[in-house]
Amino acid sequence: MLATPKRSRLTAALAATSLLGFGLTAQATSEATSSADASLEALVAAAQQEGRVDSVGMPDTWANWQDTWADLETHYGLAHSDTDMSSAEEVAKFKAEGENATADIGDVGFAFGPIAVQQGVTQPYKPTTWDEIPDWAKDEDGHWMLGYTGTIAMMINKAQVPEGERPTSFADLAEGDYSVSVGAVGQASQANNAVLAAAFANGGSEGDLAPGLAVFAELAEQGRLSLADVSIANLEKGEVEVALLWDFNALNYRDRIDRDAFEVVIPSDASVTSGYATIINRHAAHPNAAKLAREYILSDAGQINLAEGYARPIRAEHLTLPEATAAKLLPNAQYANARPVQDFAAWEQSARELPRQWQSQVLIHQQ
Repeated sequence: MLATPKRSRLTAALAATSLLGFGLTAQATSEATSSADASLEALVAAAQQEGRVDSVGMPDTWANWQDTWADLETHYGLAHSDTDMSSAEEVAKFKAEGENATADIGDVGFAFGPIAVQQGVTQPYKPTTWDEIPDWAKDEDGHWMLGYTGTIAMMINKAQVPEGERPTSFADLAEGDYSVSVGAVGQASQANNAVLAAAFANGGSEGDLAPGLAVFAELAEQGRLSLADVSIANLEKGEVEVALLWDFNALNYRDRIDRDAFEVVIPSDASVTSGYATIINRHAAHPNAAKLAREYILSDAGQINLAEGYARPIRAEHLTLPEATAAKLLPNAQYANARPVQDFAAWEQSARELPRQWQSQVLIHQQ
């Protein structure tokens, strides 16, 4: 696909609500184009009548959601609100509220997409860019699909960790005097994947997290496991010395606080590349607005918005990123030993068991 300036593409899309504006090629037959155009026009009209979209787990500072929400408001008149919460909390909220839903759409970690379907809390919608989303990254019926991927990284406060002690691998963590923060293990997908990355680095697997849990148990015994949330606020206040979090969050937080104050590295011994998927609430009060939001997220413009938030778009192979956006990212060489989840069934089971294991095998040693 030819690269086009983001704003000019958006202008064309909004002028005609055309398929080209949503990132499709012009090679489809005129009949298919006409039909799809009509479907999109109907979706836009229905979404605008609803007037708003309410999300969970999609805050402005995460993967640059702010630009997507701003675009949806500016160009389609959709008001927006978000309540930030973990992937597990999102699914639980959809389930608990049922027909009294207060949220229309959420963004959950890879492992939680199938769980949401099993819980019966989602409804399907396939965007017009469906065929450009890899099969491994979507539910075959369109209940969930990844919008972007991330890789577990280390974010290091350079003022608190001397240069010679800064970790570049999971093996290095055992040797330092600094504290390590990982977040809400058992609840947040980011934290769960940090444990999986540590397991990968120490001979574990999706079905065997014991080597990863051992890394954090040792930190707890040393009094170096920090329970501080890995939020931008805590990082800015200096309450986090070394954090484990997605690369897109680490790079975003670094640049928002002080680019020179933090170092961000992908662990050289191993890491996990995973992603986040949108789920549309089965009982959404604004279902068409939620579908339009997903449509936009998977469009060229929406995908570039995510890349500007340091996330790797799921349709990256079909995009040409602006040079300034590409320059924000880490060198490809750092990702040499990062790998995606391969045994999805085992990882789903491990994620279910992780809250109990974290409590019994790690927090029990917390000083």
